[in-house]
Amino acid sequence: MSTISLKCQCGEVTGSVSNVTPSSGLRVICCCSDCQAFANHLNCKDSVLDEFGGTEIFQVSQSQLTIKRGVDKLSCLRLSEKGLLRWYTSCCNTPVGNTINAKMPFVGVIHTFINEVHRDQLLGPVCAVVQTQHAKGVPGYAEHHSKFPLRITLSIVRKMAMWKMRGMQSPTVFFADDGRPVVRPVVLGN
Repeated sequence: MSTISLKCQCGEVTGSVSNVTPSSGLRVICCCSDCQAFANHLNCKDSVLDEFGGTEIFQVSQSQLTIKRGVDKLSCLRLSEKGLLRWYTSCCNTPVGNTINAKMPFVGVIHTFINEVHRDQLLGPVCAVVQTQHAKGVPGYAEHHSKFPLRITLSIVRKMAMWKMRGMQSPTVFFADDGRPVVRPVVLGN
């Protein structure tokens, strides 16, 4: 198992994801309009989105991710009142990851926060390219899906159930003990 390094673009926020193997998480590229809107809102679409509007995400449990420096620079937004909590750094607008809530052990770590040159070796290959109905142009990925394929959905659900049974939703840098986000999310849809 490996520990992967995390760092925002300006270096003010650093951390790690522990106990990583190619099978410990899921690595996907998501082309959904929400991931694109998040990158656009942070003015970092050129570094986050690929040529088709896809964002590379590594899905792990919340307890695997720690912030060693700059936790006070975590910010959060939602694209709608009930949307995903999308975390980023206030110092340089680096996307950090997406969470659902404190009870769900899931965090989708955005590739620009992962400070590793050899991601393919550490994280394994991208297992799916999803939500390509929102892709820019004709997607040139070898294999892609307009929605989430059942195989990937079941993999995510299975991993989240396993993480939940193991209590891997905590400790978490994203939520306080009462389940509220550590910072109040700004809701953009209002």
